[in-house]
Amino acid sequence: MSVFVLDKKKNPLMPCSEKRARLLLKRGRAVVVRVYPFTIRLKDRVGGDTQPIRLGIDPGSKTTGLMLARESEKVDLVRGEIKRIRHALFLAELTHRGHSISEALTSRRSMRRARRGRNTLYRKPRFLNRSNKKKGWLAPSLQHRIDTVISWVNRLQCWTPIKAISQELVRFDMQVMQNPEISGIEYQQGTLAGYELKEYLLEKWERKCVYCEAKNVPLQIEHIQPKSKGGSNRVSNLALACESCNTAKGAQSVSIFLAKKLHLLERILAQTKKPLKDAAAVNSTRWALLNTLKTIELPIETGTGGLTKWNRHSFGIPKSHALDALCVGRVDAVTNWQCSIFAIKATGRGCYQRTRLTAQGFPRGYLMRKKSVNGFQTGDIVRAEIPKGSKAGIYTGRVAIRASGYFNIQTTQNVIQGVSHSHCKIIQRSDGYGYSIIAPQREVSGNLGHASRAALSIPGINAEVSCAN
Repeated sequence: MSVFVLDKKKNPLMPCSEKRARLLLKRGRAVVVRVYPFTIRLKDRVGGDTQPIRLGIDPGSKTTGLMLARESEKVDLVRGEIKRIRHALFLAELTHRGHSISEALTSRRSMRRARRGRNTLYRKPRFLNRSNKKKGWLAPSLQHRIDTVISWVNRLQCWTPIKAISQELVRFDMQVMQNPEISGIEYQQGTLAGYELKEYLLEKWERKCVYCEAKNVPLQIEHIQPKSKGGSNRVSNLALACESCNTAKGAQSVSIFLAKKLHLLERILAQTKKPLKDAAAVNSTRWALLNTLKTIELPIETGTGGLTKWNRHSFGIPKSHALDALCVGRVDAVTNWQCSIFAIKATGRGCYQRTRLTAQGFPRGYLMRKKSVNGFQTGDIVRAEIPKGSKAGIYTGRVAIRASGYFNIQTTQNVIQGVSHSHCKIIQRSDGYGYSIIAPQREVSGNLGHASRAALSIPGINAEVSCAN
């Protein structure tokens, strides 16, 4: 993973390698600005030559892929074409908290309605006061997705000289999914025909055979209820099966084929009724995100999800949101895609709630009114060195403060409870996000799977970032 570099006046320069960043810090020519993502500032340089860097965005309902790549062009003498090559510098996956926001709004709504039903002082219900619901209005859980992406685009602009943006204009045509009789020339012809539907099925059935749960094998689209028995081409009647299971099932009904596996039959039938809320969320936000990106005044390139998948398969790259962002739009080759992936999780900045509730809705304890204890706040990334005792060791992670001065530290492996504040040292202040490193998947199998989720420390940059138990 490349290291972000700023000049003496905090203007962005070209990212450098980890080895070069270590040498600059060792020789005293640079200082650390941020640990996550690792950023240094040069003490003896102002300005410099930069190369064009492209920012790629792969929007998703739960996770958005981000990438930074240096672009170069190469002339193909055989075909007489100019090939666009991307050299990956930074890969990241931004996990949204839209589900948490939706749950918080539901909880607040239920509490407000409960207050109105009790014989206590309350605010009278007001109607027709939703003036913010104008044309183009988005629910808070959807608006959050756009705000977090734009926030990180602005951050990356401050750290790197971005010259262009590529966004995957994801589109799930749910009318076609529900009614295959709706047809058009764009769905019947072209190299990418059928990619959008199969990509949706791969996500829905977790990229494995629904009957034997085999992974990393070629999968075929299969009718759960055969067409000869009255089944349709609706997406709710489509599943993915390996060749052997598809052949064994043949024209049998799924209830007959799985008569001896009732638990598997129940799971498949329940999965067929899975709602399209994730696809609806992406459809609702894709144009709003694009229009917001246009205000940044940088050239924007868009590409479909089918084109992204075509590029990824052509280059032999495994499936992940960050690598999808690397393959968005027109690109002829990619390099250095095996680098680690920077995982970003939106955690929020706390809440105003003063107590917790039991399952029955009764108060359970009280929360602190202070946001900091001994200079620490919940969400700060700290390094704790415990010299002795059963918890002796060095731990790095997000801290959860307690009024007693004994904190909990969330590491990549587990939670360390009851750590004294005197053993803690702040590495980076809380900014509403949690960070970790994902190891890349270096081997490409027949059915491309997700990248490995093993959390690692940033190698070779700063010894204080690693977590040792």
